[in-house]
Amino acid sequence: MLSWLIRMVFRVLVKGSERLRFDEPTILMPNHVSFLDAVILTAVLPKNVCFVVDIEIARQFWLPLKMRKHITVDSLNPYSVRKMLNLVKSGVPLVIFPEGRLTVTGGLMKIYNGIAFLALKSNANVIPLWLEGLHFSMFTRLKSKFPTRLLPQVTLSVGTPFRIRPHDETPMKQQKIRAAEDVLIGLQNLGFQSRVREGINLFDELVSTAHKFGLKTKIIEDINRKATYKDIILGANALSEAFKRLIADEPRVGVLLPNSIAHVVTLFALFKMGKTPAILNLSNGVDAWMDNCGTAGLKTILTAKAFVKKAKLEELIDELAMKVNVVYLEDVRASLTTAEKLKAALSTRRHRTNSPKGAEVVLFTSGTEAKPKGVVLSHDQLFANVHQANIVIDVTREDKFFNALPMFHSFGLTAGTLFPLLCGVPIYTYPSPLHYRVIPELVYDKNATVLFGTSTFLAGYAKHAHDYDFRSLRYVVAGAEKLKQETRDVWQHRFGIRLYEGYGATETAPVICVNSPLFFKEGSVGRPVPAIQTKLEPVEGIEGGGRLFVKGPNVMKGYLIDGKGFVPSGAWYDTGDVVSIDDRGFVTILARLKRFAKVAGEMVSLNVVEEVAAKAMNNHEALVAAVAIPDANKGEKMVVYATAPIEMKHILEVIQRERRSPLYMPSIIRLVDAIPLLGTGKTDYVTLQKMANSGL
Repeated sequence: MLSWLIRMVFRVLVKGSERLRFDEPTILMPNHVSFLDAVILTAVLPKNVCFVVDIEIARQFWLPLKMRKHITVDSLNPYSVRKMLNLVKSGVPLVIFPEGRLTVTGGLMKIYNGIAFLALKSNANVIPLWLEGLHFSMFTRLKSKFPTRLLPQVTLSVGTPFRIRPHDETPMKQQKIRAAEDVLIGLQNLGFQSRVREGINLFDELVSTAHKFGLKTKIIEDINRKATYKDIILGANALSEAFKRLIADEPRVGVLLPNSIAHVVTLFALFKMGKTPAILNLSNGVDAWMDNCGTAGLKTILTAKAFVKKAKLEELIDELAMKVNVVYLEDVRASLTTAEKLKAALSTRRHRTNSPKGAEVVLFTSGTEAKPKGVVLSHDQLFANVHQANIVIDVTREDKFFNALPMFHSFGLTAGTLFPLLCGVPIYTYPSPLHYRVIPELVYDKNATVLFGTSTFLAGYAKHAHDYDFRSLRYVVAGAEKLKQETRDVWQHRFGIRLYEGYGATETAPVICVNSPLFFKEGSVGRPVPAIQTKLEPVEGIEGGGRLFVKGPNVMKGYLIDGKGFVPSGAWYDTGDVVSIDDRGFVTILARLKRFAKVAGEMVSLNVVEEVAAKAMNNHEALVAAVAIPDANKGEKMVVYATAPIEMKHILEVIQRERRSPLYMPSIIRLVDAIPLLGTGKTDYVTLQKMANSGL
């Protein structure tokens, strides 16, 4: 009766119960977010299951423990593992919380090696369990300043059983570490699968998140104001009413706005309507915007008068308005009728979440090597990537994101904006990542704990920051370009902050891999996030790696290509990058396949040429970039552009010191005032290639 009552009160939903089979030695390993975890499991699991309880916890909860089969252990006593091992081998299923402590992040803490050793030595089936919902319970944090619920709805997901196999040739200490990693990966995969869903709309997910964390929770701030979840939802409801009159027959709409609350509200208004925002690169000119409009079939572009005036884009926008319909948000808000405002207010109060499914977002590739294409990402794919990242990065409701990466870039949209908004973490959004002097001061002033950036941007912030500006940061994640060792070193030595390098692509929404405190390897871009499958194809002339293909729920629907329309993506996405993957799953980027020159029949990495040239400069603040041009004798030759002088003899010295092939020697060095950059901070290789081809 008590078990039935608990299941009814918490509305417990069990997924995968058919996997709860105990015909072989079994260890059940759940995540641990609340003191109610064991209560829920007691009501769900069969009576022959035995709970492992720390002796100190057993003293506090002795009365409820009398109602359930259990053993008490002293976590500091090594004989406790032997006691549990004998019990598992005897056929008694054990429930062990492998984290050993509570976590309120919804993510995971470390897995204790001793627990993993138990699974290793017993050769038992490990069944991961994932409890979702209890981290919103008041029993999780009795003094939380955030809304909690006495009786939240609980979902228990049962994962696929797996075994941890011993490796006789590996030292036992290393086997324990690997076993703990296997358990952690199993739980992370199950945690992700328990959260991801299909057929979602991001507006509905925002409303759902708002009710979990409180409509009045202040969730976003920009340079002008702050906004609660209620403000965003109300604004999106109101704008969507006005948009019905303006863009009713247009499936896709261009958005030309900087990072701001207005941009977020505009996106969610379009999401609610089932419209597809095509987010335009602010740093492009009219020609590029018109190319984007043609590729995506855009008739209307949404922007703001205040932004146009501040960015001094009046002439460009006037030229753009001669070809497409330019709509200003200020005019849209002014046109709202009393009836539309009332309807928006009522919709906000009723908490309706029945927005059209199958909605999309269009982002445009950076165009570093070719004309930009439109990347079509569904809400399902963006939502999946948010939770792929969230399950490996343990952010809490006490964290605060600082995002200056533009939302026309997938890094800024998914990781910098949707991630915090849909996970209940406050965010400060800033319009430009190029304000190197301002951003460190704002990070300090806003007590930000999470910062995203490219290697170029992070180097710029470090150059202009006070030594104390980044004192509050817990996570600084670098992506979108290779993280330079000099940037890593200055953040570590000057600010005491370890940079976590990640890797992704617009086509994967974008996160593919990321380093974290639980899984970190310097020089790598981390391990693939949950549900990502990888395969390598050999590349002629390159040893120790292969061309990376990835598959997962975050891979795009396809491309919009000028003159061809929509071209669906295959199951596997070709990243175009050459990588190596070690035995622990860490991915190291060797080079971009398109960033190779073929010199005398050999594949030569232009990225390595850049690294060699940079070392020869002895100037950490200078920038270099390499491109290849045709050569009648060697097939291709390399041109290096640099913002500081480099001598050929110094490049040769680096090549000889590092025992590299003489093929990495560039043929031409050109001194320039600045290396052209894209709005995302990446090197603009298209412009450089044109310069090289024309002899500039």
